[in-house]
Amino acid sequence: MPEPQYTLALDQGTTSSRAILFDVFATPIASAQQPVEQVYPRPGRVEHDPRNIWQTQRDTALQVLADAGATAEQIAAIGITNQRETAVAWDRATGKPICNAIVWQDRRTAEQIGRLDAEGYTELVRKKTGLVPDAYFSATKFAWIMEHVDDAPRLAASNQLCLGTVDSWLIYNLTNGQMFVTDATNASRTMLYDIERGGWDDELLELFGIPRAALPEVVDSAGIVGEVSADAINELAGLPVAGIAGDQQAALFGQMCIRPGMAKNTYGTGCFMLMNTGDDRIDSQSNLLTTVSLQIGGERQYALEGGVFIGGAVVQWLRDGLGVIEASSEIESLAASVSDAGGVHFVPAFAGLGAPYWDPDARGLICGLTRGTTRAHLARAALESIAFQSVDLLDAMRQDADQLAFIDELRVDGGAAANNTLMQMQADIMQMPVTRPTVTETTALGAAYLAGLSTGFWRDTDSLEANWQADHTFEPAISQDQADAALADWRKAIQRARL
Repeated sequence: MPEPQYTLALDQGTTSSRAILFDVFATPIASAQQPVEQVYPRPGRVEHDPRNIWQTQRDTALQVLADAGATAEQIAAIGITNQRETAVAWDRATGKPICNAIVWQDRRTAEQIGRLDAEGYTELVRKKTGLVPDAYFSATKFAWIMEHVDDAPRLAASNQLCLGTVDSWLIYNLTNGQMFVTDATNASRTMLYDIERGGWDDELLELFGIPRAALPEVVDSAGIVGEVSADAINELAGLPVAGIAGDQQAALFGQMCIRPGMAKNTYGTGCFMLMNTGDDRIDSQSNLLTTVSLQIGGERQYALEGGVFIGGAVVQWLRDGLGVIEASSEIESLAASVSDAGGVHFVPAFAGLGAPYWDPDARGLICGLTRGTTRAHLARAALESIAFQSVDLLDAMRQDADQLAFIDELRVDGGAAANNTLMQMQADIMQMPVTRPTVTETTALGAAYLAGLSTGFWRDTDSLEANWQADHTFEPAISQDQADAALADWRKAIQRARL
């Protein structure tokens, strides 16, 4: 049998399912993408049809094979990375979903979170899970399903209910129902998993009313968990599924932030910054999250994480809400046409503020307008809002992890990382180099790396680090005093948005 030439990454995201084939040099050989249908049954609710998730992911895998002219014999393994926190429920016997998936953006359980806080459970949740209690995470979504979907209690009574995140749903389908698993990175985002002890927590299960038998087995992020069934995808039958990680943890690994103090920021609809803290679980005093970054050989690694709710979405709003631009790609040249934002600050708190503020009642604000304000100033202020929010995350991380304060570079990825104007703003305000890699598909690459390490396609992390190359490093072009003054003005705007 010939030596494998590729690893296959399945990257199941909030708005699309993607598949990418990587060679041994981490070069993307072929990729395919299909949109995932967004379902909005009522204000504040966001759902996906789990069947659509599986079908689009299956179709993209087949498309990549066809485009590359590759066969299963040429592929070492499959790695999976996924939108985190989204809750899927299905019948273990039939494999059929019993309701739509409740997406991580969904806010229907916010009232339940308020009750938990009022009843004094916030510290318990934080101590065990490293998370700030929020409707964002899976636990209250699972609880909602148990309470509102008729089939859920009935199936639970006969141990036929499966409650899982998207990775579990994909693996269940890939293996034709043989494997019901999740990895520790995804488990750590459910608000049901003890990140110190490593396992589902009985006290939290009772608090949220979740039957243990309905949850998947927690496995390593790197390791063979099953094989693709011919009934699922005949063309990939027998391939090992050997890597699993939530999207942000996969991106951290794909960026090769493998030592404590290394950090990455992903610029998508929102922005997610993670800092590797190694073996040390650091409990945030700055409203950040502590999460499992990887688990290999039963050993967990940790990270501090901060999330910005509205990152690239602010550009979409300028396009669709205000009509300031016709296409998102116009934002860079428009913002670059002025030297500054003309005193305008834009706080895009459309859905409240995420870390480090966690203020659901904050609302969007544009201030500093004058008769001289133009659409170019609005565009620049919008891009600056992404950079300012990311600086807030980095500053909080430095406060929490002072022993790791030697961080001297931010590695960046995601769609908006291609915007040179934004990246230069980020370097200026952070007063540190911002580095964009040659291969920006870091989320999918992280999943591919985990699968390849598990099957010997790559020997070790040294060989992975050799693949990482910088495309461009943005150096600060303003002084520390200028950066500090800009941040002070930004934080005044934040306070106004929180009134």
